[in-house]
Amino acid sequence: MSGRSIRGLTNDAQTLGRLAEILSETVSAGGSVHFMDPTPMDEARAYWAGALADMDAGGRIMLGGYLDDQLVGTVTLYLDTPPNQPFRAEIWKLMVAPSARGRGIARALMIEAERLAVEAGRTLLNLDTAVEGGASELYEQLGWVRAGVIPDYAFKPQGGLVGTAIYYKRIGGAA
Repeated sequence: MSGRSIRGLTNDAQTLGRLAEILSETVSAGGSVHFMDPTPMDEARAYWAGALADMDAGGRIMLGGYLDDQLVGTVTLYLDTPPNQPFRAEIWKLMVAPSARGRGIARALMIEAERLAVEAGRTLLNLDTAVEGGASELYEQLGWVRAGVIPDYAFKPQGGLVGTAIYYKRIGGAA
């Protein structure tokens, strides 16, 4: 695991380009992250440009997972919740480039996202993941609770329907 680090992302052209590549690679490998395969790079860049702008505005925290200073993974802690839910945050877009999987990046990203959520005063997190090929096993190992499954929720990147599993986790003082 030499050279592994987790840190906040910066809004620059290099980060934007690498995030678009990770998104495209993830979708090509079957990852259900809202895009279809093949993912046009202009669409991937547009998504991440908006996400990075929202990060700069304080609506989310975006983390990068690095191996030897190369960005290989990401997760977003979405903080822009409604006024009646200031204690909650959502986990979005946990992705690790297929070539970098199995090195603990996803786990480290989730642990840091949870830590930052506690630091931001959040006591409840939620997320969803595809029931086929998603990260359910990782989330359950990290103490997330499966609230249920919605069948036929989205298209798989290469076609066909897939359900989504809804998870939550109490953190901080509510854990």
